[in-house]
Amino acid sequence: MSSTTVHLAVLDTMADWEVGHLAAHLGHLGGQGPAGRFTLETVAARPGPVRTMGGLTVLPDRTLAGLDPASSAMLVLPGGETWTDPEVSAPFVAAARAHLAAGVPVAAVCGATWALAAAGLLDDVHHTSNDPGFLASSGYAGGALYVHEPAVVDGDVVTATGIDPVHFAMAVFRRLGAHPAGRIESYGRLYADHDAAGFFELASA
Repeated sequence: MSSTTVHLAVLDTMADWEVGHLAAHLGHLGGQGPAGRFTLETVAARPGPVRTMGGLTVLPDRTLAGLDPASSAMLVLPGGETWTDPEVSAPFVAAARAHLAAGVPVAAVCGATWALAAAGLLDDVHHTSNDPGFLASSGYAGGALYVHEPAVVDGDVVTATGIDPVHFAMAVFRRLGAHPAGRIESYGRLYADHDAAGFFELASA
């Protein structure tokens, strides 16, 4: 993997909290040392500001039209209220398909998993989402590979439920090799297990 830029898709109604941990900790995870090698860049279907579900205004760094998978370390698709609308989801699904075809991983959470399922991109990989019935409504053929876990990694595909942003972030960090394994475990100990020991482990890293 030559690129160190993770591309975060942004679209109106995107669920900010689902990628909050990932965005905040991708480049730096505890300790006082230098930041990690990965950086985050936002990408939208078209130019202009995007309004998130939480009411934040995001000005995308670039558009999908100019995104070459070769320049990307991963494409991250957050949830939102518009993924079942083909006009909204189609350009992001096309980008996901192009990334996977180029051997570049794609991470999807919540509603974005539905769009990938509807496009057949989850038919042959282990995956998760909010609920198996939710994905089944897409008409996809991969139901037998559904896994009841907060986040699942299968090759170049990362999927997650929308209610566990910590495990989603951890799955992305592991797939990218963004941080040492022990530091990711300490992060999970603090933010997922609410164990203060994780804080001190990160602070001393």
